Amino acid sequence: MSGTYLGMPAFPRAARESVGNQTLRGNLRHATHTIRAKRAKAVSEVSDWAELREAGRRIKDHTLRHLDRYLVQLEESVTAAGGVVHWAADAEEANRIVTELVKATGESEVVKVKSMATQEIGLNEALEAEGIRAYETDLAELIVQLGKDRPSHILVPAIHRNRGEIRDIFRSEMADWGRPAPEGLTDTPAELAEAARLHLREKFLRAKVGVSGANFMVAETGTLVVVESEGNGRMCLTLPETLISVVGIEKVVPTWRDLEVFLQTLPRSSTAERMNPYTSTWTGTTDGDGPRTFHLVLLDNGRTDTLADTVGRQALRCIRCSACLNVCPVYERAGGHAYGSVYPGPIGAILSPQLRGTGSEIDASLPYASSLCGACYEVCPVAIDIPEVLVHLRERVVEGGPAVRGGNKVVLKPAKGHAAERAAMRAARWAFTHPGALGAGQRLASRTRRFHPRTLPGPGRAWTGSRELPAVPAEPFRDWWQRTRGGKEETR
Repeated sequence: MSGTYLGMPAFPRAARESVGNQTLRGNLRHATHTIRAKRAKAVSEVSDWAELREAGRRIKDHTLRHLDRYLVQLEESVTAAGGVVHWAADAEEANRIVTELVKATGESEVVKVKSMATQEIGLNEALEAEGIRAYETDLAELIVQLGKDRPSHILVPAIHRNRGEIRDIFRSEMADWGRPAPEGLTDTPAELAEAARLHLREKFLRAKVGVSGANFMVAETGTLVVVESEGNGRMCLTLPETLISVVGIEKVVPTWRDLEVFLQTLPRSSTAERMNPYTSTWTGTTDGDGPRTFHLVLLDNGRTDTLADTVGRQALRCIRCSACLNVCPVYERAGGHAYGSVYPGPIGAILSPQLRGTGSEIDASLPYASSLCGACYEVCPVAIDIPEVLVHLRERVVEGGPAVRGGNKVVLKPAKGHAAERAAMRAARWAFTHPGALGAGQRLASRTRRFHPRTLPGPGRAWTGSRELPAVPAEPFRDWWQRTRGGKEETR
């Protein structure tokens, strides 16, 4: 992944700062509660939701098991339809490919439809370094770009902003990027939307190159699919002469019949709609219709390494609906920026450490950014067991798991900051395999219990600040059982 967000403080420190921002917490609470309530209603309308969820899980798992075959089929289908396929092993290669393709057109600006893959690799920054300006056209992405900000939500990147803040951003920044905001702009939604529409329309009509991602790629026909709510994406996909799509390799599905499942579950889980207002599909190029040149950049960037992890690979099922963010108590209070990644929330806590490795402080802390309440698993439309993967990654961090990824190599680094935890686990393992020592320790703890503190010292004080340590019984269970039952089980 791109290093755009690396160098940020570990999640606990970043979250502590976010929690102190009352405006941010208010914006997040209002938005996430509204979206989750609407989603619950939309899902309740579908009598076979559980079956659709299971079908989505099976389709994704089958595709991931045979990913090599379906990617080759996709390449053949796209090529036969007039497109050109490029393979990018990492962010650097993907950025180089896209930059060279844009330069070959002679253009110095591109319009973009919302794409998390291009954010992941830092494409905008790479283009800017080569003198090419990228204009975000999704409304929320436009707000983030104009505000020199970072996305904080998968579906609603500007969820941390309220209408007043957006009005101020439009007033102060739009003129530097193109058409200025209208005089007397207020914070009413209709006026803000109209200001964005007028600002973007001239860019759509002028741009010769478009850059997109894709929600899905259909292997049997080479068709790419983008779902959105505004129509800006369709403008990006149809008006430019050249279209470059950067898509993660896990976005492929085998057939149109498989796609039908996700076109039912994705809109309900994301925007709480029965279907997306705009579902755009394109297959290669067609004379007189849409772009004359189409390039597909298939991005790995850690996905193959993630696929090799039998537990963690389920994160690659993700269809980016953001339902897990909207029910997560940690995300609601900390916000997306605390995760230090383009992928925030529960899915980001398991995806980013796998794509980037756990070598940085922020990535090593992400698996701990959860209460393990399980709400994320309950709402996931492809049944990703996020709590299971979180625990799995915590084990990796403690043991010193994959930290630095490059090409096909995985370099191991010892985990930092977990020496005490590893020592405690080794001591517990020894005690549980030596019953005599365990019993002696339990008896000693019981006899000295009146001297035990109610709170932990040092760093443990934070945990016991709102909890009391459990009281040690006057007699260990093993001793009580031996005294009262002679160590024998009752028979009936």
